[in-house]
Amino acid sequence: MENKEEWKFKVSDLFTIPNILTYLRIILIIPFVYLFLSEKYILSAICIAVSGLTDCFDGMIARKFNQVTSLGKILDPIADKATLFAVVICMVIYVPAVLPVLVVLLLKDIIMLLGGIDLINKGITPPAAKWYGKVGTIVFYFSVLLIVALKAFFKIENSIIDFSLLGITAVVMLYALFSYGKIYFQLIKEYRNNKNTQKVNK
Repeated sequence: MENKEEWKFKVSDLFTIPNILTYLRIILIIPFVYLFLSEKYILSAICIAVSGLTDCFDGMIARKFNQVTSLGKILDPIADKATLFAVVICMVIYVPAVLPVLVVLLLKDIIMLLGGIDLINKGITPPAAKWYGKVGTIVFYFSVLLIVALKAFFKIENSIIDFSLLGITAVVMLYALFSYGKIYFQLIKEYRNNKNTQKVNK
């Protein structure tokens, strides 16, 4: 378990490749929303595809080149949630029928963000991204791109297809939430045990 002192940021953390990719993911939200609402679907799809790729590779690069930073652990989920929020708004405007499924996805990410903040406040290192989290992200981006492509380029509007794709996404993401939840409660349990041990030793 890390203590709070280890969460101090270094100036050099601002310029690591993974964090730069995270900045790019946040910046891409603006052109994505603008292009999507302007019905320039190919360009907006490119933005979200690039965003998805940076999300897949930033953690990999961080671990491979030993560039895991406290700043990155905070910025990465913020970028994920901000991107998801932007996509949800655009999707609801574009395909209003998918609102219930998208609300589930949004709530899942809000819960995870709040859990991460709680861990940081306690001086606990949030768990690193797991495979099931990344799979959920990939499935989400794939579903969104496919729904938009079917409607924008092939004029196919089918609520069954939309709900099926986003339903599968919801199941994958809820599994990720459950799995991260088990890690969260385990960390909290260890934290409380350590606090009780410290009180006894005093």
